[in-house]
Amino acid sequence: MTMTEAIRSRRSVRTFSGEPLRAEDKQTIMAFAETAENPYGLPITWLLLDTKETGLSSPVIVGEDTFIAGKMRREPHAEEAFGYSFERVVLFAEAMGVGTTWIAGTMDRSAFERAVSLQSGEVMPCVSPLGYPAQKMSLRESVMRKGVKADSRLAFSELFFDGAFDRPLTPETAGKWQPLFEAVRLAPSAVNRQPWRAVVCGDRVHFYEKQSKARTDGEWDVQRVDLGITLCHFALAAEEAGLAPSFVLDDPGLAAPANTVYVATYQLK
Repeated sequence: MTMTEAIRSRRSVRTFSGEPLRAEDKQTIMAFAETAENPYGLPITWLLLDTKETGLSSPVIVGEDTFIAGKMRREPHAEEAFGYSFERVVLFAEAMGVGTTWIAGTMDRSAFERAVSLQSGEVMPCVSPLGYPAQKMSLRESVMRKGVKADSRLAFSELFFDGAFDRPLTPETAGKWQPLFEAVRLAPSAVNRQPWRAVVCGDRVHFYEKQSKARTDGEWDVQRVDLGITLCHFALAAEEAGLAPSFVLDDPGLAAPANTVYVATYQLK
């Protein structure tokens, strides 16, 4: 399975079979996680957490026995870096047949932070269960997916633009960008808000965050994690298309709608 195939096939799994994650699968996933770089060059410490040993759980998950967590220094772009690297791991697990779901708010955060020995100056934005999907979703999962409209996405023209935010793109007018942006459109996000926006300017694509609330000093922004996932999907799709994406931080100064802020740029060769 290629990474873009994994992007298309993956769904958030909240109902697991109860079969413990096999030792060889744990080792394979952790070995990959250690190689899961991000374009910001920020390191992440990865940990596997056994539910029996730690007593950890999430009220929205059934049948899990293992969580994967990552922690890193709190510094500029930590959220984007985390989202990018963690999504690489999530997609790798999908290709192995191991189910995952991003968890940020629906957990006892203090308990998880104690389990990973989170230190002052560190952040643990999200965790995920790792396990084998059950044959049938629990009622709890079905209701939750319906509540966040998990299988719905905003229209292509609401997310992607040609040169300026007043010139929307459609799948028919996007040309070579269409499969790359479709991979972006399928990215998971907190409560399915889909906060990413992208503007094509020549051979560059500028990514923005559509903020649902203002960020204050000292807070970390879960939507920036979503943007990291988005950047990961775009880069993986571009690489598979042979387009050699190059990452830069270079705000083009475009006029943007209210609460829409620049995040990063990919230049394609």
